[in-house]
Amino acid sequence: MPGTSPRRERVVLSERRGARPVRTRAEVTEQTPVGEHLVRGLVRAQLGLALRIGLAVVLIFVAVPVVGATVDGFATATLFGINLNWIVLALMPYPVLYLAGRLYIRLAEQAERDFIRLIDDEEHRR
Repeated sequence: MPGTSPRRERVVLSERRGARPVRTRAEVTEQTPVGEHLVRGLVRAQLGLALRIGLAVVLIFVAVPVVGATVDGFATATLFGINLNWIVLALMPYPVLYLAGRLYIRLAEQAERDFIRLIDDEEHRR
């Protein structure tokens, strides 16, 4: 079309010179608004993780009585003279809670490692 100029496109071949470097570690250490936002994001991620794992544990514990109420054979089955539903209710919570705790710790530490890696990457780029 005559009279229209071609669309401009910005091409960046290197980092800008004279730009203010990002001081992520200092932002967190000095508790600036940027640092507080980064830490708040880490805490929010760990809270979300805790809520998801807690919800999964609650669903597992709620499923046992529901299965006992809906499946006739489960409520009347016995093992060593003890009702099966009592054995499940007495023995199941401990390994489930232990595994949920281990999973949470592993994933929360991974989030912390990612957070530290983010901060260290910014420091090493300078």
